[in-house]
Amino acid sequence: MCGILFCCEDVQSIQENSSHEFQELFERLKDANTSRGPDAQDSVSTSVNGVRLTFFASELHLRGSAFVSQPHRDDAANVLCWNGEIFEGLNVLPEENDGARLFSLLQTAQTSEDARDILGSIEGPYAVVYYHHALQRLFLARDPLGRRSLLVHMPDPRNPRFLVTSVSVGAHPLYSLEELSTQSIFCIDIKRLGNDRMTRFSECLHRMPRQSAEKPLPFAEPRKVNRSIPGEVPLVEDLDHIPEHLSVAVDDLIAHLDRSVMLRVRDIPQHNSNKGKARVAILFSGGIDSTMLAYLAHRHVDPHEPIDLLNVAFENPRKLLVQAEGNIGALPRREKKAKLRDRKDYMSIDVTYTVPDRLTGLQELEELRELCPGRIWNFVEVNVPYEECQGARATVEALMFPGRTVMDLSLAVALYFAARGVGQVRDIADADPRPYTSTARVLLNGLGSDELLGGYGRHRTAFKAAGWQAIIDELQLEIDRIPTRNLGRDDRVISSHGKETRHPFLSLSVVFFLAQLPVQHKLDPRLPPGLGEKMLLRLAARKVGLVEASARKKRAMQFGSHSARMGPGEGDRKGDLLLGEY
Repeated sequence: MCGILFCCEDVQSIQENSSHEFQELFERLKDANTSRGPDAQDSVSTSVNGVRLTFFASELHLRGSAFVSQPHRDDAANVLCWNGEIFEGLNVLPEENDGARLFSLLQTAQTSEDARDILGSIEGPYAVVYYHHALQRLFLARDPLGRRSLLVHMPDPRNPRFLVTSVSVGAHPLYSLEELSTQSIFCIDIKRLGNDRMTRFSECLHRMPRQSAEKPLPFAEPRKVNRSIPGEVPLVEDLDHIPEHLSVAVDDLIAHLDRSVMLRVRDIPQHNSNKGKARVAILFSGGIDSTMLAYLAHRHVDPHEPIDLLNVAFENPRKLLVQAEGNIGALPRREKKAKLRDRKDYMSIDVTYTVPDRLTGLQELEELRELCPGRIWNFVEVNVPYEECQGARATVEALMFPGRTVMDLSLAVALYFAARGVGQVRDIADADPRPYTSTARVLLNGLGSDELLGGYGRHRTAFKAAGWQAIIDELQLEIDRIPTRNLGRDDRVISSHGKETRHPFLSLSVVFFLAQLPVQHKLDPRLPPGLGEKMLLRLAARKVGLVEASARKKRAMQFGSHSARMGPGEGDRKGDLLLGEY
């Protein structure tokens, strides 16, 4: 994980009275990006025809045996700021740095299309800013699924600079930030911008299609969903018996996921101060997605090395009051008033962290211990008191910006504390807990399985309304929406701790495999909950021995951890409300 900060400004057009204020903002953005890459930071600045280009990058060392600082630059004045991982498409040896390998390849580009084609040939999460000096063009891009954050501010009268940053400092009058679209590769003609001071910036900004018209690029964009309509589909009786028509698909899913996890946990550098400690952690709820990733990670992480299972639980006053008194909000008005008059003092209620995700997490911990004897699983109980959560709220809101909804906050605060990894562990089930802070810098996240395998209630609703065709349409929408949903926000929040999240389900190779499968191989909404949704994954989990996890129903993170609607009066707030509108 790395931080990228870039500024493009016409020196003559920047008024002196705004420079000091902007420099203060720029320094704050440097600090925010330094948190993403605490191992090293550097900057480089160059001027082209009166246009000043300032590059800043921070580095989190997660690839290669030798440390390589950023920004990458060469004698030809090319500059690369790289925040990403290359897992496929470019052969990167274990001792090599993938950013340095990509830079050497980009140096061979002779046209804008060459640079575009190089990016379309690699698979992995990335955000990139690359200046090609011979072409005098600047390239900006995020990977096709938007797994890394990159925010942009377009020049305006208040701040006539073009600004790019991995993370913000929250709302600020000197920028209007939005996520860089993943639909195109963006190219800025610096030469034209500098030669004609009257040219509007938008006229120098070009959007190149990700896919080449001359030759197909393997990782330029996600594959479309298989649109074949099923005929008569036999029902799956239970998870213990894999029907013959699903046998190959189950084996292939296990193989694709296993390879995706392997690519994401191997060759992580071992820092001398953390030898023998965990390098890999799972954002762990005990659900089928996170448990499957934990089991597969066990196959590829050194058996003598612990794996951390990060399980977060919140002290939620509203939930604790409901547990103590029942759901007052559901009572008739007269009874509700009487109850409110006699309501217990929240401070008198014993605080526990036995939230739903804690209970299922502990159950799956035992299942993993049975399946993977000899592995040390550090089940990290991340318990978050209400006051500590409220104290971190301003920080979390700044990190998730420009996300600003109630739902954004509920999810972001859960990820913030889980990724921090400060909690307690127990060596055996009934032992007293001891303080523990996770040393893992790579966090595996199960996000993506619901979108690809039909895990949401809306998929069942679509089937009831219009059959298999409606589900196919919905699954295509799910893939189309992945880049614009939560990945950038989650990246900003998690990486603030100098850690990196990796999404094995969102490997483009896994996405391609699942997209081409017939819909009836992935889910069957005719079957009951706990079987029909994500049916293929459930069969795969049962086959590898995850019996309890395979039948577990979906539960959203904010509800399983109790991070949603924290206060006593917040039970009726809708997730899409903007913060401050309730």
